[in-house]
Amino acid sequence: MKKYLIGSCAYNEGEKIKRVINKYNDYVLYDVLIIDDGSTDGALKSVPSGIPVIVIRNEKTQGAGHCIRQLFSYAREKGYTAIFFASGNDKDDPQDIVKFKQAIEEGFDLIQGSRYLKGGVHGGMPFYRKIATRTVHPLLFSLVSGRWITDSTNGCRAVRLSLLDDKRIDLNQDWLDKYELEPYLFYKAIKLGYKVKEVPVSKIYPPSQEGYTKMKPFSGWWSILRPLVYLGLGIKK
Repeated sequence: MKKYLIGSCAYNEGEKIKRVINKYNDYVLYDVLIIDDGSTDGALKSVPSGIPVIVIRNEKTQGAGHCIRQLFSYAREKGYTAIFFASGNDKDDPQDIVKFKQAIEEGFDLIQGSRYLKGGVHGGMPFYRKIATRTVHPLLFSLVSGRWITDSTNGCRAVRLSLLDDKRIDLNQDWLDKYELEPYLFYKAIKLGYKVKEVPVSKIYPPSQEGYTKMKPFSGWWSILRPLVYLGLGIKK
């Protein structure tokens, strides 16, 4: 039984998710699970023979938060120690996994990847998205959480699964189905006193013609900002 699971969510990612499958291939260290969130492009219809990757398919699109809950549920049921999250649209670098593994083994509970820490790398980002991910969201997140964070929206992270045993963390709330779940969990880990750290990672956006995000400009950004409003004002727990 391996200690670690690579988890990825994908919706119509085409060749990008195929590249992810090819890149995350250290099967001695980890298993790989992909949640296909109702894709219609057929990219995950079959995995090449001999590649030990598990694909769980949702018949209809459920949302990023729902898929992350599925990844957590599978990982806890199978008894993994930690889950490492990799983007389904091929933005992340498998070489960064060693940093997450080291931090987990040092006793950290949530390790956040940061493209903006010294040693981090980023590229191919639209200007407005760089402003939002480097300035706007980290500033608001830091004010609400009480801890300075450089990259609060990066989905490249690791989570020790025992963190989810804490009853004060409720991932099953309906309002966490979309992009809310990730900042919610990050915030709760900090505020509840768990061992949290950022590590430098690479985040390279694919060519624009391949599509770099499924997030819609207004509803998507409200979805990722909403936890800061709700938690900061005590509207949600």
